Amino acid sequence: MNKNLSRREFLAASGVAAASFAMPKNVFAAPQTSKLRIGVIGCGGRGTGAAVNACKAAEGVEIVALGDLFMDRVTGCANYIQEQAKDSFNVKQDHMFSGFDAYTKVLQTDCDMVILATPPAFRPFHLQAAIKAGKNVFMEKPVAVDGAGIKIVYEASDLAKEKGLAIVAGTQRRHQNSYRETLARIHDGAIGDVVAMSCYWNQGGLWMHPRQDSWSDAEWQLRNWLYFTWLSGDHICEQHIHNIDVCLWAKQKMPVKAIGHGGRQVRTDPAYGHIFDHFAIEYTFDDGTILHSYCRQQDGTVANVSERIVGTKGTSNGDGRIAGENAFRFDGDNPNPYVNEHTDLIASIRSGNPLNEGRQVANSTLAAIMGRLAAYTGDEITPEEALSTKSTMPSGLTLASSLEVEAVAVPGKTKLVDFS
Repeated sequence: MNKNLSRREFLAASGVAAASFAMPKNVFAAPQTSKLRIGVIGCGGRGTGAAVNACKAAEGVEIVALGDLFMDRVTGCANYIQEQAKDSFNVKQDHMFSGFDAYTKVLQTDCDMVILATPPAFRPFHLQAAIKAGKNVFMEKPVAVDGAGIKIVYEASDLAKEKGLAIVAGTQRRHQNSYRETLARIHDGAIGDVVAMSCYWNQGGLWMHPRQDSWSDAEWQLRNWLYFTWLSGDHICEQHIHNIDVCLWAKQKMPVKAIGHGGRQVRTDPAYGHIFDHFAIEYTFDDGTILHSYCRQQDGTVANVSERIVGTKGTSNGDGRIAGENAFRFDGDNPNPYVNEHTDLIASIRSGNPLNEGRQVANSTLAAIMGRLAAYTGDEITPEEALSTKSTMPSGLTLASSLEVEAVAVPGKTKLVDFS
């Protein structure tokens, strides 16, 4: 950890400024029928879904290449896209790639844009390679799992700006009209000064693939990437980032510290790796505003996925409702945000005014990493400390690699230096 990294240096490195959290503008272009060729890197459920969303987002879109570590995922993705968007599927057999180098092969095709949807650990490297290859990008969140990855995303995002390439992230609330209109009103002062916030992603458990005898340590962990911090960043990063992102969008700045707790109370079987199943984090902003963040994945519990923003003149849920002096309820058109994010991205590419959400989503990911580190260690964590954490990617990774499962973090025993 670099204790000498000043706040000014951190702000310069990360681009933390109000503008980086501003609501992206809708970009409308004249109808175009010229083909926009898309390659998919990461053919699991989210990558496959994003590919179909892109096909429905605009005319003249075709999927031309698929890549994933596992060929069974590539085949399943191809079959599903053909079922859902057959007219947009134009992937030849020699443009279906598998293996750790599948992403490089997709980038070597004539695609104009790539969808990045592999496990988050690979996102920084794939984004960097895509921008260097001159491709526009849709990338799923989170965009990294450690500070080293965040730095790569910052650099790639800046390079994309220089090269006139688009980057849109899978924080789809930023492309949902009810959120957009509500946040615009908040930024215009509808609830006064934002003085407190809370956000939640509380639900039951998710999928898990039982280990097969033929799987190496690496294949087992990669196929169950949710449950290993080096791959997913834990569920506070992989899932709860959506809600954290809304609150940072409302506040238009980064928190200056995080403290909290969490643990592994229900999901204790080794089949679920070593991540926590609940977090409770308190974020503090430079003006004293507190954000309370709660997430859990525990079966049989009350579900709650929402945000609450409190101002000096009213309150809001962020999603179409404001109570107080300037009461508001959204009743306009609200198309599917998973499609709309691709509509906005494609329109921006075709208009020559490319959107770039790279630093924006990297900042939200960094905030989630701060929360995870605070819970893992029991320490107060700053953005500078989270940004200084090293890469957790195993060296020399292959499908045959032997990988020990890291011990479950224990606050007070696990130290920040363990990640630095």
